[in-house]
Amino acid sequence: MDCEELPDFSSPKEETAYWKELSLKYKQSFQEAREELAEFQEGSRELEAELEAQLVQAEQRNRDLQADNQRLKYEVETLKEKLEHQYAQSYKQVSVLEDDLSQTRAIKDQLHKYVRELEQANDDLERAKRATIVSLEDFEQRLNQAIERNAFLESELDDKESLLVSVQRLKDEARDLRQELAVRERQQEVTRKSAPSSPTLDCEKMDSAVQASLSLPATPVGKGSENSFPSPKAIPNGFGTSPLTPSARISALNIVGDLLRKVGQQQQSEIDLVLVSFRAAHKVLKSNGESQGSLALESKLAACRNFAKDQASRKSYISGNVSSSMMSSNGTKFSHSGHTSFFDKGPCTLLPAPNCRWSLKQPRVPVDPIQSAAAAL
Repeated sequence: MDCEELPDFSSPKEETAYWKELSLKYKQSFQEAREELAEFQEGSRELEAELEAQLVQAEQRNRDLQADNQRLKYEVETLKEKLEHQYAQSYKQVSVLEDDLSQTRAIKDQLHKYVRELEQANDDLERAKRATIVSLEDFEQRLNQAIERNAFLESELDDKESLLVSVQRLKDEARDLRQELAVRERQQEVTRKSAPSSPTLDCEKMDSAVQASLSLPATPVGKGSENSFPSPKAIPNGFGTSPLTPSARISALNIVGDLLRKVGQQQQSEIDLVLVSFRAAHKVLKSNGESQGSLALESKLAACRNFAKDQASRKSYISGNVSSSMMSSNGTKFSHSGHTSFFDKGPCTLLPAPNCRWSLKQPRVPVDPIQSAAAAL
């Protein structure tokens, strides 16, 4: 109001009217302010009550929140301790697992290296196995060939032994026949003095006996005398029908000597083949490292060498006997006093003489080559 400028009044009534109007205006504003104050006080009281209620609720909520906060702080501390403990344990476990991982990797590397070494060793063993299989197949093939050859040679040796027995038997028979011829010649001289017309018949009888004894087949002993020798009815008293001249007798003795020499040569060649096969098998066994089979073959090789020496000495003995028989066959007379003839006792059966220097051997039992090879190895 101080700041407002008062208007100029022309009369006191205007001034009074002005001030009345102004007082009424202020009175009306006062009434409005009082009403507003009453409303404000009433609203403030309501607001205060409401705020007090809200404050109580807020304080209660604050207490609850503080309790929750304390509880949560305790839980946080507990969880923090647990987390630290768990972290320490996990760190220890991670350290242990890292150590285990490093050890496992080292073991894995070692195992990979060992696997590579095993693969290389396996490859070497497979190559050695293939080489061994090839060498064993070669050795088995050579062994089978040696077994077959030995079986064939054994059969040949059996045949040669039977031939030797037959040749010895024929040799003894030839010797006995020569002795019989000497006796017959002496008897012929006696009968020639007594009866001049009979010597031709006696000579023919003696020559036919020699031819019959030399023309018989040489079969091995032990296969039956009824199959290998003629019966007494076929050749009575050992006499034949055709005579033999002295040249025929000499040729027969030459044939016997050649047969003995051929038998000795063939037997020596067969023995040489056996020795060669045994030497080859011995070398193969030595190269493969089989000591037991090598010792067995060495013993058999020594036995074969001894047998070869025995056969060589026997061959020289047979050739000496043949040469002596050839020399004795060229003579015209024989001085065998005190000899007893088989022809005087009965028919000729071509059996070995009692004074035979060689013993008759029985045929060898066939040997199984597989069993002999198994026994040798």
